[in-house]
Amino acid sequence: MLLMMCVAGFAQKGTKMDLWPKGAPNNNGDEKDKAELTVYLPDAKKATGRAVVCCPGGGYSHLAMDHEGHQWAVFFNNQGIALIVVKYRMPHGNYKIPISDAEEAMKTVRRNAVEWHIDRNNVGIMGFSAGGHLASTIATHSKADAAPNFQILFYPVITMDPAFTHKGSHDNFLGKDRSKKEMKKLEHEYSNDIQVNRTTPRVFLALSDDDHAVPASNGFNYYSECYRHDVPASIHIYPTGGHGWGYRESFAFHYQMVFELKAWLESF
Repeated sequence: MLLMMCVAGFAQKGTKMDLWPKGAPNNNGDEKDKAELTVYLPDAKKATGRAVVCCPGGGYSHLAMDHEGHQWAVFFNNQGIALIVVKYRMPHGNYKIPISDAEEAMKTVRRNAVEWHIDRNNVGIMGFSAGGHLASTIATHSKADAAPNFQILFYPVITMDPAFTHKGSHDNFLGKDRSKKEMKKLEHEYSNDIQVNRTTPRVFLALSDDDHAVPASNGFNYYSECYRHDVPASIHIYPTGGHGWGYRESFAFHYQMVFELKAWLESF
């Protein structure tokens, strides 16, 4: 108990930094919406070199920064893993905005790898709901220093197909005023199950069977494509929980979930 309290106290002392100190690209029209990182580093003596870049969810309209972000610091730091929580900007129909923020977050971690005791080849990305869509977009589209080595997705929005996607996330990410031809092209490009290939990084997926906000088929189809392309994948579908539980202990399968995630992280 005392050890956990000490770890919790340390992990809560995150360092906040401006993601774009020289000015952000792709202005979204909201001067108050600033992209930031909060960096939670484990004790240097305990650091494994692994880092996780975290993208909270919120339908691309807001961010659930606590239970899908900061509250995870204790869990990761206790394992010697750095957690970097991204406050990415809202797209307002311009999908390039959150993508550029998430890619810059990945690059920032690698630029600071020596100072932060991080292995440049052991940086993963984690996302929840719409943040899971953003994380899986980075995992399937990004290159070089922006590309993650592994991915962790919780009840993610995966597809932009109107028949299966989360409508709010779809409309906020892609907008609603595009031509049918352009919209169809973008829906295909950012349906990330379609974009999986043999270079896609390994993935941990956690879903609820009774999720009525983002159908579990989003995550399951992503798993199926990873399996089909020989990408190591682990999927966990819990019978209840609905949507948006994050790190909340009120989630009936919270402890099972964290033990399964811990075991997965230790497996490679």
